[in-house]
Amino acid sequence: MTKNTGTARTKTRNILKVPKKLKGKLNIGKFFQKLKEGDRVVFKASPSIQKGMYHQRFHGKSGQIVRIRGKSYEVNVKDKNKLKKVIVNPVHLAKVKNGTKNN
Repeated sequence: MTKNTGTARTKTRNILKVPKKLKGKLNIGKFFQKLKEGDRVVFKASPSIQKGMYHQRFHGKSGQIVRIRGKSYEVNVKDKNKLKKVIVNPVHLAKVKNGTKNN
């Protein structure tokens, strides 16, 4: 077997890029947003905060909150045909409202 080179953030230059208009701005409300069990959320990374970030393959996918784990949330996501649980900080989640995500 060969050794895997790189880290979890390889090949994420465009995925984890902050738009030019939003550079330097940090939405403090995203830290304190309250989500309930059963809420639908979209994985939308805030690249300036690495703590509690999910793996790049889940970027843009939607899932359902299963439970609260301290300050983070446990989210069920479908990866191909398998249901996976991902633990994510609320900064990296956007709540889905009426089938569309809120920014």
